[in-house]
Amino acid sequence: MRARYEPESDFLKAIVAEEVPLSGKEWGDANLRQLIAMTQDADPSNRDWATFLLAQEAVDGSEVREALLRAAEDADEVVRGEAVLGIALRDVPLALPLVQQGLRGKSVVIPMLEAAALCAHPSLIADLRIWAEPSDEPHADQLAAVALAACEGAAGRS
Repeated sequence: MRARYEPESDFLKAIVAEEVPLSGKEWGDANLRQLIAMTQDADPSNRDWATFLLAQEAVDGSEVREALLRAAEDADEVVRGEAVLGIALRDVPLALPLVQQGLRGKSVVIPMLEAAALCAHPSLIADLRIWAEPSDEPHADQLAAVALAACEGAAGRS
């Protein structure tokens, strides 16, 4: 059995456990600022979790987008993928060039494939065809196929 993957930070663990609010007047703004800061943490697990949590949070604004754009340049591929997915959830045109770049790498992560499906742009078709080929990662193959179908559908509507 695999050990549960958790961040090192107690603050991030508390967010995951829904013990720390990220909205509201009393503590939410300060907690959100701390979460944004943790997207640049030295510990990779903290950056990964902070970026994931920020990407999934309903809040938007210049600070959030700037943090996600910085995280989209992270050395860790998973952090980059989570950041790009967060951007795609907020602004597809802003995310599209990041998805194009992400799909052209030597490997691809699940969040990048999810972002590709959200972008649903014909320019992603050629790269997604490669990732949709059968591999030893059937879940990723399925997500690539879903993203490919979304992009092909968009091409048919153009």
